[in-house]
Amino acid sequence: MRLCGRKFAFDGADRRANVTRNMFEQRKKPLLPRRAFFARLAKSLALALAIVLVSLGIGMAGYHGFEQLPWLDAFLNAAMILSGMGPVALIQTPAGKLFAGCYALFSGLALVTTVAVIFAPLFHRFLHKFHVETDYREK
Repeated sequence: MRLCGRKFAFDGADRRANVTRNMFEQRKKPLLPRRAFFARLAKSLALALAIVLVSLGIGMAGYHGFEQLPWLDAFLNAAMILSGMGPVALIQTPAGKLFAGCYALFSGLALVTTVAVIFAPLFHRFLHKFHVETDYREK
């Protein structure tokens, strides 16, 4: 299966996922130079920021639409829920309560996803460096 010209799911007889082949260097490859690593880290931070901004936008639209909160109050409520602190304004409508519950669940997943996106390049570099050092010692 291909998406935008890239291998997306399973390809070939070994039935291995090929998405990560394009994302990070393989175990047998040398350690990525620092400049390239920092570029990868910047891309991860930009993706994490995009996740936070989209999540914040969803929350603001929901609080503004369901609870008729002004945009500034909608931002405050969405930011507080997204950061795990809890809502500020009292939710009064049943639709607003349903949205607030769903948004709180979504925010938990968004937080976990954001942390994973930020730490993936760091964790990969640590493991890759460990494998490079182990392979070097075995030779």
